[in-house]
Amino acid sequence: MPSSSTLRSSGTAHKAENTQVDGRSFEEIRQDCLRRNVLFEDPDFPAVDSSLFYSQSVPINFEWTRPKEICKNPKFILDGASRTDICQGQLGDCWLLAAIASLTLCEETLARVVPHDQDFDHGYAGIFHFQFWKHNRWLDVVVDDRLPAVRNSLVFVHSADNNEFWSALLEKAYAKIHGSYESLKGGSTMEAMEDFTGGVGENYDTKKAPDDLFLILKKALDRGSMLGCSIDISSSAESEARTSTGLVKGHAYSITGVEEVNCGGRKVHLIRVRNPWGQVEWNGRWSDNSREWNMIDKSEKDRILRYSGDDGEFWMEFDDFKANYDKVEICNLTPDSLTDNVTRKWEVNLFEGNWIRGSTAGGCRNFIDTFWTNPQFRLTLEDADDEDDQCTVIVALMQKNRRQLRKEGLDLETIGFAIYEAPNDDDHLGKDFFRYYPSKARSRTYINMREVSERFTLPPGKYVLVPTTFQPHHEADFMLRIFSEKQAKTIEMGNNIDADLPDPPMPSSPEEETDEEKGLRRLFEQIAGTDQAISARELQQVLNGVLSRRREIKYDGLSLNTCHSIINLMDVDNTGTLEFQEFKIFWDKLKKWIMLFLSFDTDRSGRMSSYELRIALNAAGMQLNNKLLQLIGLRFADDNYDIDFDDYLTCIVRLENMFRVFQALDGLKRGEVTMNMTQFLLLSMNV
Repeated sequence: MPSSSTLRSSGTAHKAENTQVDGRSFEEIRQDCLRRNVLFEDPDFPAVDSSLFYSQSVPINFEWTRPKEICKNPKFILDGASRTDICQGQLGDCWLLAAIASLTLCEETLARVVPHDQDFDHGYAGIFHFQFWKHNRWLDVVVDDRLPAVRNSLVFVHSADNNEFWSALLEKAYAKIHGSYESLKGGSTMEAMEDFTGGVGENYDTKKAPDDLFLILKKALDRGSMLGCSIDISSSAESEARTSTGLVKGHAYSITGVEEVNCGGRKVHLIRVRNPWGQVEWNGRWSDNSREWNMIDKSEKDRILRYSGDDGEFWMEFDDFKANYDKVEICNLTPDSLTDNVTRKWEVNLFEGNWIRGSTAGGCRNFIDTFWTNPQFRLTLEDADDEDDQCTVIVALMQKNRRQLRKEGLDLETIGFAIYEAPNDDDHLGKDFFRYYPSKARSRTYINMREVSERFTLPPGKYVLVPTTFQPHHEADFMLRIFSEKQAKTIEMGNNIDADLPDPPMPSSPEEETDEEKGLRRLFEQIAGTDQAISARELQQVLNGVLSRRREIKYDGLSLNTCHSIINLMDVDNTGTLEFQEFKIFWDKLKKWIMLFLSFDTDRSGRMSSYELRIALNAAGMQLNNKLLQLIGLRFADDNYDIDFDDYLTCIVRLENMFRVFQALDGLKRGEVTMNMTQFLLLSMNV
């Protein structure tokens, strides 16, 4: 169900959820270990090979070693956490380390992610905890302090000081929530930045960036935003290849500072960048020992180069930065505009949904036959921003849990979204709308990243936002965040459940029957026999005989259970059989249902696409929401997302049966009924 909230700043208190399987908090576990005089061993992320790798055997003989076994006087944080505390090990997670380096620049945010109520001295019990944002929830993640090592040296992230361990333990906690260390291989700095802040990201192509990009970066750093940058690669062979100027391609860097200096009478824009390796630096203009530093005031030079050294951090002239780097990522702690000086509270609407094959995984606009079946969200913008007549909106679409799914052979889907002007208040827009109307705005591209976000300015009005995967039939869970400067009403469309089922017609006397009705009566009498009633088994025989002769439909035969459902639907006098008037009404329904089926069998295959089921059910008087359509699609559709007639008939009979029973129980028309266990079991077994 959708939820709505106002985005809070980094200083706002929050309550993180405990994540241990046994439900215990960090403090409860620590106190228990202290009482029993034992060191914590995490049962949820044990010191075994599967916590390291899932797709390969461990390449070397790792030892899980506690810091007190590595050095005599380990410290959690030594002389304050800083960006020089993060040195990359033998794992391709430079994207994570670049984000950690940015995290150290914001003291409040760092204190939330890395709580300082822990150390190797007082209260030490071999347990540490960290807090991460995940899908709009803050999680408190505990780990033991056994770290992968070889000959008493840490294999993965480590500090430049051999007796400092906060960064190594942070990496372990982050690996835990994603299933293994290997799950951290490769990624976007923005992903970790958002997990440290709950913020929203923006991306800039330096070759197409706005003229005031330097000012944007300065304001971002001043506001505590986290910044990263990288150089694109054209092939995997270029990954982590070093250029002649000391930069590394396909590698995640963090941006840690910007300065404007006076150099020989002209103003020069400088930017400070850090390599998470802790070494390998830019050797061009304004590098650590370049002659450019001698051309500015000595006090200025001393201030800027105060902590300069061979630590992986370096300065560049901003024009050189734009010429060499391709991408800049900014994670805003609040999505305040970085192009003006006004600080705002933003309104946030958040939704969680799914793309399910056969029902709501419609793919992008290229696949018009299924695109309309994707989840749809109506956005109503009533009030323009204070400074103009437009409404500023940030849309952020995130796919969920894809790192954890890597071990199952699944990786990031290619995702994007489109925004359309809403024509009316329809609960769900159909294929024809999207066939004839273009989008008003959309994501710049479909891309296989965890999150796609864009900032738009739109005139007040009503809009429909459609998030999709690029290809149809690809399943994933997603989270959609919509930020607006003024309060905006946002709802998920296709959520109504209703049924407009007409009362059955009054029976006609034999004298008034048409020739068709007389023929139907003769058929009924032939089947019913002396008791003049049709049982479930007799109904099964006649329907299978009649429907199997229809060449335009694919039909495998109705089950006896379906025939019982038909009798339950039509048997108004509760005899357990169908008398003629009941049989006649059903036969009229059956003819209507057959015509509906054939009208949506557009390729004359004898099957209906499961994506078209929504329209067919609407035409039959039944309106379902996305969750029910997803369930029905999974229950009745085959591997090609098609539904045979017998499954279609079973589905529509059971649905009408359930709707009519519910409507009979809901005497006050409130949309809800109360029943005890016996009533529930009788109802579910009978349908």
